[in-house]
Amino acid sequence: MLDAVLAELGEHGYDGLTMEAVAARAGVHRATVYRRWDDVGGLLADVLDAAGDDAWQPPDTGSLTGDLAALNHEIQDALTAQPPIMAALIAASFRSEKAAHAQRRLWEDRYVRCEIVVSRAVRRGELPPHTDARRLLIASTAPLYHQLVLLRTPPDPHLPDDAARTAALAAAAGAFAESPPASGT
Repeated sequence: MLDAVLAELGEHGYDGLTMEAVAARAGVHRATVYRRWDDVGGLLADVLDAAGDDAWQPPDTGSLTGDLAALNHEIQDALTAQPPIMAALIAASFRSEKAAHAQRRLWEDRYVRCEIVVSRAVRRGELPPHTDARRLLIASTAPLYHQLVLLRTPPDPHLPDDAARTAALAAAAGAFAESPPASGT
């Protein structure tokens, strides 16, 4: 069923995604789909939740810059894949509250999994202790989302490496140090 949702989403986007089309593609009666899911948002939420049930782990290239660049290449590949499933899921999260919640759960899972990239870099001496992993990961990946999703520019083959290098240099200089807890006055 979820494969049918992905196929329909990739071909027709969120606006063309219907319970009836998913049922037809999956080869089941539409009542079966409606019995399990109330609406398209529920279908999308399950697709996003299923994406978090994988065994994916961030790459380990032996360097922070290499790890961030490898992550960025994965992101660029996913954002530019045809059919454009990842972009369609991002767009759908703005139209469906269920999909938005599922998307937040997926991102939270991915950030937690990627914390190891920063931990390894700290152990190797590439980063200062107490580097904020999430802020570093966002800084490294944000240029890809900005260019490919917001500006909808063609993929730049140099951008994943350039963004990774810039974020790694900033992090090594302490730009993403965790803020000390606020003291009570």
